Amino acid sequence: MNKKFTAIVLTLLLAMTVVLSGCGSKQGPKEALQSAAGNAMTMTSYEMKSKLVIEDLKVNTPDAEGSLSGTVMSMLKNAELTVDGIYQLDPMQTELTLALNLKGDMAMTFTVPMVMTKEKLYVKVPSIPMLPIPETVVGKYIELDLKKLAAEEGASFNLDAIDPKKTQKLTNEITSALFTEYDGAKYFKDIAVKDANLPEGVEAKQVAQFNVTNDNVKEAITILVEKVLPNILTIVDKEEYREMLGLTAEDIKKVKDELNTSNKDEFNKGLEELKSYLKVNTFNVNTAINKKGFATYQDLVMNIELNDPETKQDVKLALKGSSQYSKINEKQTFKIGIPAKEDVLTMEQFQQAIGN
Repeated sequence: MNKKFTAIVLTLLLAMTVVLSGCGSKQGPKEALQSAAGNAMTMTSYEMKSKLVIEDLKVNTPDAEGSLSGTVMSMLKNAELTVDGIYQLDPMQTELTLALNLKGDMAMTFTVPMVMTKEKLYVKVPSIPMLPIPETVVGKYIELDLKKLAAEEGASFNLDAIDPKKTQKLTNEITSALFTEYDGAKYFKDIAVKDANLPEGVEAKQVAQFNVTNDNVKEAITILVEKVLPNILTIVDKEEYREMLGLTAEDIKKVKDELNTSNKDEFNKGLEELKSYLKVNTFNVNTAINKKGFATYQDLVMNIELNDPETKQDVKLALKGSSQYSKINEKQTFKIGIPAKEDVLTMEQFQQAIGN
């Protein structure tokens, strides 16, 4: 039971960190965020910078110190993941640079630039400590032909799944379903722009906050499981999304049936248990909305503790995340561009080079 509800809490985190857009005129915070989902559909190009930092991660168990899990925790604490990118709808081109900075005894930093067009995906081979990647291929781009890959993989690979416009549309509908069910006065509020600690250069007419506290987390999870998830399943059950995600009507029906037949008494008992060992110190998502109705910045601050009385495990997780958008619907200048032929390897050439 404890593991199930820990998973639910993490699901709530993922659901609430969906990137939103804003509204044109100042509204109530809930209404502003709902309007935001619609405005996201009009974004045809933008630059973005995202960052996720694990500020604290502790798992206190008798065997944690010196174990593999203990080593992993040490690496993840203060780990920083950044994603810088440029997106353009027509002609379709996206470039992303992922950077991972691990701290601790096994500290390392590496970056992975990627470029995607409608038919091709290019991934730059990084230099990663402790991985025997030949210097002859480091810095080269592995080229993947998306149409060819789709033909080879058949139903297991669907081009629609990486179509930015289609995934944006799905995100829009899920976001609307998500916020519809939460009470505007209890979970949403406006933050004064001057108090929102926005980065320099971020334009904001309004900052809307979604927040979960230790007092309402039980209700928030109940709403998520009993109302939001069924609504999301109804959305995903649309033929266009089933095909996009590689799901069948039977897959969706199975999950719906499991939700409908779950033991409500057991669920409520689990929620009561959850209150005794879950502590929400902070869970806030702020969205800055500019005068044109787009989200220019969003940040997440989360700090939770789990003290499981059955396993005697204590977990503390504190993280901060942010996404900043600029040059929305403007002409984009790509920094990486399409790699030159001499810098490109096929997957077969890469596999030969590393001896596979």
